[in-house]
Amino acid sequence: MKDKWLMIGVGATFLAFFLMVVSMMSLSRHSAKNKELLAQIPATPQQPVPAAVADFSLYKTVVGDDGREMIEIPEGPFKMGGKDGDYDEAPEHQIYLSTYYMDKYEVTQAEYERFVKMTKRGKPFVPVFDDDPSKILKPELAAMGMSWLDATAYCQWAGKRLPTEAEWEKAAKGEGSRKYPWGDAMGPKYANLDGEEDGFKYLAPPGKLEAGRSYYGLYDMAGNVAEWVADTYDDKYYAKTIYRDPKGPEDGQNKVIRGGSWRESPNGARIAKRFQAKLWRTDATIGFRCAKSGP
Repeated sequence: MKDKWLMIGVGATFLAFFLMVVSMMSLSRHSAKNKELLAQIPATPQQPVPAAVADFSLYKTVVGDDGREMIEIPEGPFKMGGKDGDYDEAPEHQIYLSTYYMDKYEVTQAEYERFVKMTKRGKPFVPVFDDDPSKILKPELAAMGMSWLDATAYCQWAGKRLPTEAEWEKAAKGEGSRKYPWGDAMGPKYANLDGEEDGFKYLAPPGKLEAGRSYYGLYDMAGNVAEWVADTYDDKYYAKTIYRDPKGPEDGQNKVIRGGSWRESPNGARIAKRFQAKLWRTDATIGFRCAKSGP
C-alpha cells in the first residue's frame, strides 16, 4: 500500500511540474507577441514642453511719451552671445547693463503712420513682396518697410532711442541661458515664423502669441518682424567689447538686426542670432521697437 501511495505522489509531482513548464512557455510566447505588437504602434511625437508661467508683474511697466507700454529691465549682468551658434556670436561673454526700459510690443503700422503724419516723413517702402501688398498693410500689424534711419527718427520723436544690441539681447534672454525668449523648446504657438503653423501667413499684430513672451514679458522678441538696433555690425566685436553698457562700433553703414522675422526658420529666431543690413535698406520683414535709458 505504501508503494502505491508513493507512486501516486511521484506522479502528482511530475504532473504539477509539467503543467508549470507548459504555463511558463505559454506566458513567454504571449510576452514575445505583446512586444511585437507594441513595436508596431507608432511612437507619439514629443511635443515641446510649454514655458513655465512667469509672474511678469514683478517687472515695472511705464508708459512712454508716445503712449506705448515699456518694461523696466533691471540693472545687472547677463551672458551675451553663444558657444554653439555662428562665428559672429562668439565668444559668449559677460556684460553689465544699467537699468533701462524697452517697448513691450513692436511698433505697429498705425503708430508709425501717426509719426509720418506729424513729421511729414516719407511712408515705409516695401520694394519686394511676393503676394498682394494689401495683405501686409494693415494698421494693427507690426510696422515694417522703414530704414534704420526711419526707425531712429521715430524713436527720437517718441522721446526714446533704438536699443543697443546688448540691451536687445538681455531683454530677450534675461540673466540665464536660453535659446529662445521663452526657453529652449520650439512650438507652433511661440513665434510667428515661416509657414502657417503659428496661425499667421505673413505679419501678425504684435502681442498675439502669449506663450512666446520673453524672460521680462516682452512680446515677439523672436519672429514677426526682425528688429533694427542701434549698433553698427562688426563680426569680431564680441571679442573686444567693453564690460559695462557697450554701445557697439560707432562708424559703419551696416547696422545690426535682431530677432528673426515671419520668413525665418527656428534657427534664425534664436536669441543670439545676428543679422545685418545697410542702414537705408527697407524690407517687409524688418521693423523695430524703442528703448529708453533708466533713471
